[in-house]
Amino acid sequence: MSVLAVSPVLVPLVTVVATTLAQKRPGLQNVLSYVGMLLFFGCAVALVDTAHHGVAAQAVFGGWGAPFGIEFHVDRTGAAMVLITAIMGLASLVFMASDADCEPRHPLLLPLMFGVLAGVGGSFATADLFNLYVWFEVMLICAVGIFAIGGRIDQLDGTFKYFVLNIFGTLLLLVAVGMIYGATGHLNYTALAQAAPQLSPWVVTLLVSGLMLAFLVKAGAFPLFAWLPASYHTLPAPVLALFAGLLTKVGVYAVLRSVGDIFAPAPDLVYVVLGWIAAGTMLFGVLGAAYHWDMRRILAFHIVSQIGYILLGVALASEAGNAATLFYTLHHIVVKANLFLIAAMIWRLTGNYDLRKIGGLYKVKPLLGVLFLIPALSLVGIPPLSGFWSKLLVLQEAIAQGRIAWTVIALIVSVLTLYSMVKIWMEAFWKSHPDEHWTLPRTPNLWPAWVATLGLAAVTLSISFNPQFLVEYAQAAAQTLGGR
Repeated sequence: MSVLAVSPVLVPLVTVVATTLAQKRPGLQNVLSYVGMLLFFGCAVALVDTAHHGVAAQAVFGGWGAPFGIEFHVDRTGAAMVLITAIMGLASLVFMASDADCEPRHPLLLPLMFGVLAGVGGSFATADLFNLYVWFEVMLICAVGIFAIGGRIDQLDGTFKYFVLNIFGTLLLLVAVGMIYGATGHLNYTALAQAAPQLSPWVVTLLVSGLMLAFLVKAGAFPLFAWLPASYHTLPAPVLALFAGLLTKVGVYAVLRSVGDIFAPAPDLVYVVLGWIAAGTMLFGVLGAAYHWDMRRILAFHIVSQIGYILLGVALASEAGNAATLFYTLHHIVVKANLFLIAAMIWRLTGNYDLRKIGGLYKVKPLLGVLFLIPALSLVGIPPLSGFWSKLLVLQEAIAQGRIAWTVIALIVSVLTLYSMVKIWMEAFWKSHPDEHWTLPRTPNLWPAWVATLGLAAVTLSISFNPQFLVEYAQAAAQTLGGR
């Protein structure tokens, strides 16, 4: 058994226990959380290095061989997702040390946050459908705890909305897993891939559709995305950035793993329907963003919109589409988390998330204005930033397949995304503050926030100016999908 294969779960779970035991000693709890996060990051780097050399980390539990034992199998795709998870966790932890979010920290916040990371890591490492369901549940339980832990009315309201729709997705997933086991007798990914060709096309369509519906709820896809913008804005900023970057991407990863790997090639109808769901997700998400004035709600709707682009890559059902999906997912996690963190810094300096009630930041904090533009323009897809390369990969393949309608919708959404980002920049930075007596708050402790946001911006710029490495990695990862 490879210990490295279980590290995406083992390290966060050990850190959960350690930080829980140290909850009455905040200083020790912080030290333990940093040790756990750095160890998680180191293991993630090792997983990527191992996968990049063509060797997937593998572990089978219980003394049973695959497909009967519970298997962890971390290939190139899973390893990249684990690494980006570790980067997001580290950035959120560093940001948490700043004054950019002034809510008192609950002693159980860090244990719950590492519980979420354990669920995310387990989802990316597992090679078994039932255990994927289990890790989704770990994420859900810990996320609900974080939503409710503050105890404010808006947080409890957000908790209810998040829980109800996600538990609906959970029940769908459990039913779908049961149906798949009943039809094939297996839940292991490799065994399912071998059993699927023996089923009739309509049975495969039914099974995959049930699975996709559950995962699309988790991903925040159209039309079941209302829970996301209705709940995310109640979270503390560092946790909000972590959730925004990771949780919906676990749903997207599950979609990719299902129809791009386990059941690949799925019936054509599945991909066509998924493509139109992707188009609707893009369009309705960006329209919601264009309507709102609260920065957190704008950015939350953009999570939905960008999920549409990622799902479009999966719907193209090709090696190039799968590679574009992985590239887009990794880029978007970094960019979206950074935008939420920068929005929290704007709130700390101006006193509000509502764009109509703030302004004047560029004159006093020009570096923050430039820092905002890096992820904002990347989200839009302005060359040569990482978002340009990710959209280029998706749209090139869509055009090559003659998917003109999907391509046109994607381009329209990019224009509306630009409108939203320009609105934030003009309102928060360019126009004068509506309160003529407004001044910057005295000496807020923002240096950890600067470290976190500048670090994520550096990741974005490194992808932007040297995209070839990630493109080649994504292409190599896509070649292993569907090849079990």
